[in-house]
Amino acid sequence: MATVTTAEEARAHLLGVYAPTPHLFVQGEGSWLLDDQGRRFLDFTSGIAVTALGHGHPAVTQALKDSLESGLIHTSNLFRTAPAEALARKLAIHSGLDRVFFCNSGGEAVEASLKFARRSARRGGNAPDRFGVVALRGAFHGRLFGSLAVTDRARYREPFEPLMPGAVFVDPMDPEALERLDPSTIAALIAEPIQGEGGVQPLPEAVLQRLREWTTRHGIALILDEIQCGLGRTGTLFAHEPSGVRPDILTLAKPLAGGLPMGAVLMTEEVAQAVRPGDHGTTFGGGPMVAAVALAVLEEIADPAFLAEVRRKGEILTGLLEGLGSRHPERITEIRGRGLMRGLRLAEPVAPVIQAAQERGLLLVGAGPDVIRLLPPLTVTDDEISQAVRILEAAVEAVPSPTVSEEVAS
Repeated sequence: MATVTTAEEARAHLLGVYAPTPHLFVQGEGSWLLDDQGRRFLDFTSGIAVTALGHGHPAVTQALKDSLESGLIHTSNLFRTAPAEALARKLAIHSGLDRVFFCNSGGEAVEASLKFARRSARRGGNAPDRFGVVALRGAFHGRLFGSLAVTDRARYREPFEPLMPGAVFVDPMDPEALERLDPSTIAALIAEPIQGEGGVQPLPEAVLQRLREWTTRHGIALILDEIQCGLGRTGTLFAHEPSGVRPDILTLAKPLAGGLPMGAVLMTEEVAQAVRPGDHGTTFGGGPMVAAVALAVLEEIADPAFLAEVRRKGEILTGLLEGLGSRHPERITEIRGRGLMRGLRLAEPVAPVIQAAQERGLLLVGAGPDVIRLLPPLTVTDDEISQAVRILEAAVEAVPSPTVSEEVAS
């Protein structure tokens, strides 16, 4: 067997849909990752908002151990298991919604939510033409055929068209945009309370309330996608809570099972009653091991004291980022987000700054070409937040601004 000597050789049999960094991570602890060279990295990506309790959290580890010792890893959904039933009950209680469907990812959760919304819109067989979905400018809901159709990225959609028909995009800040649509053709409106991939853009509470009013008036299902912004990331268990809006359907995924693959669709009883046996399914969704871990994660995050800490730490992070912005006003143009979901908008491409931060031991992720996304574990410490912002400032200062570079070149 040939010896693997380079990162390129090691990845030779993986499909090239990602361009990962050369670091080979072998261990995680709290907010830190360790590579095979023994170098430590402060992780402000959390696996793109997945490892909300950090790496190696005791509650996650114990739930995994208990599941392995039981030997009950998988049964399929033809049979009952206690963890899935208990998790569904807790999610319903916390959300105020009634029914839960478990799946394996955020993309699957969005696909299922679109199917359930169409089924609900067509109850009784009286609305065969009611299949359209309204999405918002800047939205990202996934890369499957339905979720991609409601993702506002032409370069993602065009290579795979035709996609799911009936998707239309509106500007969320245009109060008349919805009124120009024909509601008789629309089954659902889908929105992220905070657009993650779209630049960490929070929807104002008044906008969420307007979306709810319009959908209610026309009997259209409101789907809120909290796959990235939900489950404590913003300092409340669900990101839409401050608006007072109750969705018809809510999608969750990324942090739900602490790093194991899991998604969920929560819905009202009215939507659930339209779904019939055989309308949808999943082989792995809600399996006993993954559901047991998700139960442990939910119990940690839903604790009011834990959420209060997220809000407190979010204020610390915001204050430090504002200080960074005041010291570099020509480079940093805006600070966005809520809780521990923050975006730093630059007046230049962010990729060189993200690379410079990584070279200094801080892992960050972009949100479009000009926004750096900061998604630390919700368990991050005050000192780690300060350290991250110091490294980020060093990275900004290490990368010449385009204006300075152009002046030197001339």
